[in-house]
Amino acid sequence: MTETARKPRKVKQGTVVSNKMEKTVVVRVDRTMRHPRYKKVISVGKKYYAHYDNPEKPLKEGDVVTIQETRPISKMKRWRVVA
Repeated sequence: MTETARKPRKVKQGTVVSNKMEKTVVVRVDRTMRHPRYKKVISVGKKYYAHYDNPEKPLKEGDVVTIQETRPISKMKRWRVVA
């Protein structure tokens, strides 16, 4: 039998915008795109809820982190902080 290889998990880089929850941070990932009609380059952002469980090194707002896709941890969390 051949084993099926798992696809690589998605990785994104963003900025921590909230750390008020326990073991959860909100990360804003910005990307640039060209407006479909006006052709101007604009910045579009999206917020992701990411799991973070390291009490020795707490994250604060403004930190740049890398998040990785993972299994659903809760209703909103599908990402975890890797760096």
